[in-house]
Amino acid sequence: MTSARSGPGVPTATYRLQLQPAFPFAAAAAAVPYLASLGVSHLHLSPVLEAVPGSTHGYDVVDHARVREELGGEEGLRALARTAREHGLGLVADIVPNHMAMAPRHNRALWEVLREGPGSRYARWFDIDWEAQGGRLLLPVLGGPLGTELEHLVVDGDVLRYHDHAFPIRTGTEDLPLPRLLDAQWYRPVWWRLARTELNYRRFFSISELIGVRVEDPEVFEATHAKILQLLAEGVLDGLRVDHPDGLADPDGYLARLDEATGGRWTVVEKILADGERLPASWPVAGTTGYDALRHIDGLFTDPDGAGELLAHYRGFAAPQTDRGGDWEATVRRAAYEVLRHELAAEGDRLTRAAARLCAGSPDLALRDRAPWALRTALEELLVRMRVYRPYGSGDAAAVVTERAAEEARSAFVVPEEAGAVDVVRGLLVEPSDHVSAGSAGDHAGRTELRTRFAQTASALRAKSVEDKAFYRYVPLPAATEVGGDPGSPGVSPEDFHAYCARVQRDWPATGTVVTTHDTKRSADVRAALAVLTECPGRWARLLAEVTRAEEAVPDGQLAWAAWQTVFGLGPAERERVREALLKHVREAGMYTSWTEPEPPYEEAVAAFVAAGPCGPPGEHVAAFRKALEPHIRANVLGTALVHLTMPGVPDVYQGTESEYRALVDPDNRRPVSFPAAAPGEKDALTAAALGLRARRPGAFGTDAAYAPLAADGPAAGHCLAFARSGEVVTAVTRLSLRLDEAGGWRETRLPLPPGRWTDLLTPGREFTGYARVADLFEALPVALLERVSEGEPGAR
Repeated sequence: MTSARSGPGVPTATYRLQLQPAFPFAAAAAAVPYLASLGVSHLHLSPVLEAVPGSTHGYDVVDHARVREELGGEEGLRALARTAREHGLGLVADIVPNHMAMAPRHNRALWEVLREGPGSRYARWFDIDWEAQGGRLLLPVLGGPLGTELEHLVVDGDVLRYHDHAFPIRTGTEDLPLPRLLDAQWYRPVWWRLARTELNYRRFFSISELIGVRVEDPEVFEATHAKILQLLAEGVLDGLRVDHPDGLADPDGYLARLDEATGGRWTVVEKILADGERLPASWPVAGTTGYDALRHIDGLFTDPDGAGELLAHYRGFAAPQTDRGGDWEATVRRAAYEVLRHELAAEGDRLTRAAARLCAGSPDLALRDRAPWALRTALEELLVRMRVYRPYGSGDAAAVVTERAAEEARSAFVVPEEAGAVDVVRGLLVEPSDHVSAGSAGDHAGRTELRTRFAQTASALRAKSVEDKAFYRYVPLPAATEVGGDPGSPGVSPEDFHAYCARVQRDWPATGTVVTTHDTKRSADVRAALAVLTECPGRWARLLAEVTRAEEAVPDGQLAWAAWQTVFGLGPAERERVREALLKHVREAGMYTSWTEPEPPYEEAVAAFVAAGPCGPPGEHVAAFRKALEPHIRANVLGTALVHLTMPGVPDVYQGTESEYRALVDPDNRRPVSFPAAAPGEKDALTAAALGLRARRPGAFGTDAAYAPLAADGPAAGHCLAFARSGEVVTAVTRLSLRLDEAGGWRETRLPLPPGRWTDLLTPGREFTGYARVADLFEALPVALLERVSEGEPGAR
């Protein structure tokens, strides 16, 4: 069997397309000739199965057995595959095993569960706690308390309607008076605000519209994967991207089952790795989708000293109005408490119930007499101290639920004896299952449930508190606030980057790598521009003092700082794009307004500030500042692209990013793009050259390729990042070019080259042997891509 890590079928490069009704299979097929000419080997498709009508992303699946009709249906997908094959391309598809849309009108499996309750053949599909809420599924769909919404609840035959919602009526209850009819259903429509504390089904993060699916059940796995497996078996698809495996009850078991079912097809998982965290070596996958690569690439072009100085300026700028967001670790901890006690309160309750049941009925008398409030406190204090998304297996839990975390958690208790709940919970989480005494099947099941719920809650908490809250509160350098990033330490040294690449080539050579995705808060080119500010933090602070001096209506310093950086990174843009992104920013931050508790006066002040400041006359000063720094932005943009396309792993090019691509958070980054770009530029040429080289010399970049750092020597050596691939290709880029200019330029810095004669693919006609003077190497462009054309004796150029 072909391994997912290597062998036939491993892409050389993929190209991500965001399918939606405005860009269906037919539009993708029309783009195939152009995309094939770029040099990618596979198209990477967003989810292709039936989704909620009108969905622009496809992650809200409603039917796993059908290809989405709005995109062209199964025939449209097969036609796309045929066109792709004719041009030498394969297809990789995104799959969503963790959740489905909570849309009964379209989700027929869920419809049957609502009609028939836990006795439905589909009840095992969904992660529902039937013991809670009196055995009824809570549906948080009402716009207000039930009593105020009764007039909008209408019985229509065997269907209960509420505005655009429709729910099945339990057989035999159709003629009951409305109050009795409601009480007789297997579900309970309630005010949407009750979801925070009363929900009794697992969801995607805190999104009640997405209900968790139990793919750990073999029957559910088979039913929800049959169509995808058929498309793989028939050659329509060639590989998979697995969305959000952290939410699954048993990611290890799921991935093993998937690998067996696909015959070892190339598969990458959207696993977010914290700094220093390693992907479980036992997972039969090619690697991650690449957010770990994104963090390392971005860090190369970030000046760590300048980032520290920028933070100091940020604290001074924002401190007069808020003391929040000035320290990364404190910001994360504060956000985690808030999320766990508000957005994920229902998940915390379910976890506490699992712990309380386990303790109350345990044969181990040392676990008895633990108050639920103490167990909940212990669980909370351990969860907020998690530095990774989730543990995997009981052994790994011991590494992530550390003694240091436990010691800090104990300090939350006033009475030392109550603090013992921390040790009880920690022991249940980390004790290997084979320590459970024989005959205690119920105890074993309870411990498994607790560990599973803890892991699932941990991943949701990490995502909501870090990605969706702390990243919007801690913004000295917004470029560092990307999934998998470490805003508290955004810089990555060349040495650390090379060490990372060596590990990838050794352990996960076919892993995915990305710099822009449908989920990045800012595209790579916007982040590349923002990184330049770490090289001139003082100048940036002085500019902000100048442009804000005349401003009368700054909502708050944190928002203003983020807004000015947004327009600097984005460059000239429509006011509406900036306004919508910043309104999302303040709602996610949740400091003065939020999605669920909006504050119209504050949001109106934000919109007015955007119009008068960043997108008004003062914004012209920022535009002029950006223009003055354009050579250094250019160096970062091209350097980021070239490193990404030639480092170990399989690069995924997000739609439109072969050209300069400036986008903000979704939905801004999910707009359909045109193929090809209207006015191709330097980045287009670089992308085509790098991808063409990968296609022409797959062995130089493949799973058996070599990665070798190349060290420049001379006064500016630290500003040249270079590496060789299998002795056939050399990548060299400029880093921290503004600092370089201020220090006097390259001078006599040289880059020793591997043996052979080297030609520059980005500036044809130039050759180097032995070494290259870096000033010559980067004479025309701040980057170079060299290909060895023949062996030769070393000698100076």
